[in-house]
Formats: sequence, structure tokens, C-alpha cells
Amino acid sequence: MTSILRILAVTKHFGARRVLSGVSLEVAAGEYVAIVGESGIGKSTLLNVVAGLEPVDAGRIEFDDIEITRLDDDQAARLRREKLGFVFQAFHVLPHLTLAQNVGLPLVLRGASRAAIEARTAAALAAVGLAGREHARPRELSGGELQRVAIARALVGEPRLVLADEPTGNLDPENARQVLALLRAQVKRHGAAGLLVTHSEAAAATCDRRYRLAPEGLVALA
Repeated sequence: MTSILRILAVTKHFGARRVLSGVSLEVAAGEYVAIVGESGIGKSTLLNVVAGLEPVDAGRIEFDDIEITRLDDDQAARLRREKLGFVFQAFHVLPHLTLAQNVGLPLVLRGASRAAIEARTAAALAAVGLAGREHARPRELSGGELQRVAIARALVGEPRLVLADEPTGNLDPENARQVLALLRAQVKRHGAAGLLVTHSEAAAATCDRRYRLAPEGLVALA
């Protein structure tokens, strides 16, 4: 398989503290990869540098033949808007918007037509088991349902890369299991590359490959 994401010997410091040290990883389209590690080890920082939200101190990151680490802020923002999808632990669903408005937001930012937004938003909500809930408000949903909305929003624009940061950290075990299965199924269905960072071994076990983030870099897990 051809890799669409290449992380090549990336190092990142915050002041005198080295957070990432020589991290290298390749991920192909349709592949779902987990990175596990304890809190504070640098998992979220790794996602931030992949998304172009943080600069690196050494190494480079290539995505779809674009060197992310050479982009300026506007170019990185455009790349995130057009080709990346994000799922966070805290959902980040906007409480004053309906589910359809939350899910359709990435398409609005791209300037899609109203008809396209409505059709793709309805399809995305149906894919995560929330068909017919377009006009519901976030306050009417459970935590597991809110994370389903977040997954629909991440994938409505058919991104090439999905980044998931502790997506089950606020869920009970049963909702966590359902959300992990749904996230994997949707990444595979869209043919995206998926990168999950988590402290949970159970969450990591749903992925195709697993790595542990350690002070010396990534260590492959059996």
C-alpha cells in the first residue's frame, strides 16, 4: 500500500522539555493506526504537528505529497479544512446549533451549496445511527450520541486523514465500545487514513497496527 501520511524523524520541544524524539510512522489510505501512551507523553502534541497546528523542531511530515512542516498558517488551515477530520475527547459539539448544523459546518466552511450540505449531512447522520435527528439539539443527546455527531462531522467532508484524540475518554465502557467500532467502520468505509491516540489498550486493539509512544520514539506493539 502507498503511504499517504509520512512522519519522518520528528522532534518537538516545549522549552527545554523534549516531547517528541525522532518519531517516524507511515500510514496508508484505509489503514487505522493506534498510538498508545500515558498522559503527558506527547500523544496530542503528535496529532497537533501532523495537523500543522504546531511547528516541529526537526524532521518533516508529508501528507498527500504535501510537506506539512513547510506550510504557512493559511496553507495549513486550508489543508485542515479540505482534507482532515478531527474527533476529540470533549466532543466540541456546539450547543447552540442543531445536529445538522454541527455536522454540516465543515461543508459550510468549504463553501458547498445548501443542497449538497443538506444531503451529505443527512447521509452522515444516518451513517452513525442518527437518521431523522437533524433538528435535535446537543442537550437532547447522551455522551455516546454526541460522539457519534462528532464522528459524522469529522467524516462529512470525506477527509483523506482522520485524527482521533482520546475519543472515548468521556464515555462509559459500552458507549466506548460502540463508538470505537463505529469510528473504525467509518474510516474504512471512506478509505481514509486513521490515526488514533489513546491511553486505552482496549481502544488501540480496534486498530490495524499499534505503537507505544516512548521518550525514544514509537515502539511497535504485537
